[in-house]
Amino acid sequence: MQVIIFDDAQQVADSAAKWVAELINKKAKPVLGLATGSTPISLYQALVKKYQTEEISFKDTCTFNLDEYLGIDENNVQSYRHFMNTNLFDHVDIDKSKTFLPTCAQGENPRAQGLAYEQMIKEAGGIDLQILGIGANGHIGFNEPTSSLASRTRIKTLTQQTLTDNSRLFSADEFQPTLAMTMGIATILDARYVLLMATGENKAKAVKDMVTGAVSAMCPASALQMHENAIVLLDKAAASQLEDQEYYLWADQQNNKINDEFGLYHNY
Repeated sequence: MQVIIFDDAQQVADSAAKWVAELINKKAKPVLGLATGSTPISLYQALVKKYQTEEISFKDTCTFNLDEYLGIDENNVQSYRHFMNTNLFDHVDIDKSKTFLPTCAQGENPRAQGLAYEQMIKEAGGIDLQILGIGANGHIGFNEPTSSLASRTRIKTLTQQTLTDNSRLFSADEFQPTLAMTMGIATILDARYVLLMATGENKAKAVKDMVTGAVSAMCPASALQMHENAIVLLDKAAASQLEDQEYYLWADQQNNKINDEFGLYHNY
């Protein structure tokens, strides 16, 4: 696990955009795994700017999102399809027919939909780079604590903490879903590279458990310790509970020397 600590959240977003841009420019048909939530918004803003300045093009890119609320219409402003359109897809040259979310409409079998999503990822050649955030309880995607580390795309019941954390996005008279479809932890670990962004002091405990705690279903993000190419981008607040920060800074300086010569990726 490569841990990189920045001064602020904007530097985290700019670094994440650099990883995404290099993949898009290096690989003929890149497959991105995308996340929603407040943290990735600044990343998507940075990517839109890179598109506008003709540094990147999304015309050959295929995307798979981590999750989507169960039974929600894609035109609903609370849907993650709407989130992705608003924050990224509507502003770049991506073919929306190649952008996928793990949807499950009313009356559809979520088990069958999960298997179908897994097959779609496989047919696309697998995910090259998966973007992640982390919940205050250590969740990635909607894989809440106690999720199986071998889990695949499926339906999940959201914890009260996640519902409370997300309630700021819903008005008082608006229905807030309690169920969602999500990629599983094993699905996430299948990605060739994983890039996790975390900012803010409220994520510091989860970050510490992820990076230095035991690999445990109680902190789903800790499974990234087992990933060969996991990159964790933090601002100082999110990294505040990590010990040995001087080593992470030193290691990043050494890695930068290699990256400058050979690029961020070793197999593209």
